[in-house]
Amino acid sequence: MAYPHAHPREVRLLSKYFGDEDAIGIEGWAERGGYVALEKALEMGPDEVTEVVKESGLRGRGGAGFPAGLKWSFMPKDGKRPNYLACNADESEPGTFKDREIMRWTPHQMIEGIIICSYAIRAQHAYIYIRGEMVDVVRVVNDAVVEAYRKGYLGENILGSGYDLELTVHLGAGAYIAGEETGLLSSLEGRRAEPKVKPPFPAQRGAFGMPTTVNNVETLAAVPHIVENGADWYRQWGTEKSPGTKLFSCCGHLQRPGNYEVSLDFNLKELVYDLCGGPPEGRQLRAVIPGGSSVPLMTVDEIDCDVSYEGIEAAGSLQGSGGLIAIDDSACLLRSIRKMVDFYAHESCGQCTNCREGTVWLANILRRIERGDGREEDLPLLLDVGANMAGRTICPLSDSAAVPVVSGIQKFEEEFVAHIKDGTCTAVR
Repeated sequence: MAYPHAHPREVRLLSKYFGDEDAIGIEGWAERGGYVALEKALEMGPDEVTEVVKESGLRGRGGAGFPAGLKWSFMPKDGKRPNYLACNADESEPGTFKDREIMRWTPHQMIEGIIICSYAIRAQHAYIYIRGEMVDVVRVVNDAVVEAYRKGYLGENILGSGYDLELTVHLGAGAYIAGEETGLLSSLEGRRAEPKVKPPFPAQRGAFGMPTTVNNVETLAAVPHIVENGADWYRQWGTEKSPGTKLFSCCGHLQRPGNYEVSLDFNLKELVYDLCGGPPEGRQLRAVIPGGSSVPLMTVDEIDCDVSYEGIEAAGSLQGSGGLIAIDDSACLLRSIRKMVDFYAHESCGQCTNCREGTVWLANILRRIERGDGREEDLPLLLDVGANMAGRTICPLSDSAAVPVVSGIQKFEEEFVAHIKDGTCTAVR
């Protein structure tokens, strides 16, 4: 079965078997080369596996883009305390839906990556922290874990190597903040999903007070391919600073929304207009958010850049989670931004004053402008509130709410001015 969003210009490494129902089960996955990389990894030393991933340049695909191999190398090797791995499958960033596709179609791709990573960091227990609302995906992952145990890929003495690993699927209760790594660990421990102050970092003091690595689903799914084929093979795609491929979840006002996997030197404008087909007939794009709702908005003139971390950053935004949201001229940008801020106001854990109060203030001011009661001083007020939120809290949720507001005013000020001065909207109905 062909994946409905496949495009000939994609590099389908992680998404190669999306839409292939025979690849979901362990037998079908093994026929497609599954668990060969695990066998190879177990013949290597843990540090050698880490070094291969480090040399590949694989960066965390959850949003931060931190080098995965370097992160693994921070884990202690003395065995004095148990080490843990937490696979972040919460995927709660608005506009992002690629991890659930990996788990839905190729759960064993993720599980193999989890086992290899656990071996490399000397963990005896790993967790998949998965968003509880993904009911259908949870069933697929649970079934895949059972299959992996039955085949001897999990449990005691994996493939006769002497390495033991237990894997637990843990369901989250729907908190956005649990997608932040320390908030996830708090939830995993049975407490409120409140982020923790860093340092200490999870590699020093993570789950249950023990050294822990937290990696995203897409990051771990790439690991078997790297171990099997080598670092140089993986670096044939992308750029020097951003090697490999990346899944982009493309949604909003597009003719062909969906998940697309491209080399990290691919052009963002071509991703929007060629692969995704551009906006609906008769419409013009006004803004693109390239990495989920928490990154700065980009104008159409800014998207002629490559999709690498450094490429999008140089163009004025961030790659983030790869959740691309397109907004055309039929939408009220002010309303779109206000809805994003409403989300963050609702999802704030309330731990930090700047976030707890600031998100609500931003939402209330935007709502007032939207209904026609805006004042000229509201724009500098929004910028001032945003400045007092960014970089002043334990986790980036506060920044996530301020960023679309600040970038929206900076790049689409006329939208706000029209609402304030004339009570009108620049959207084309």
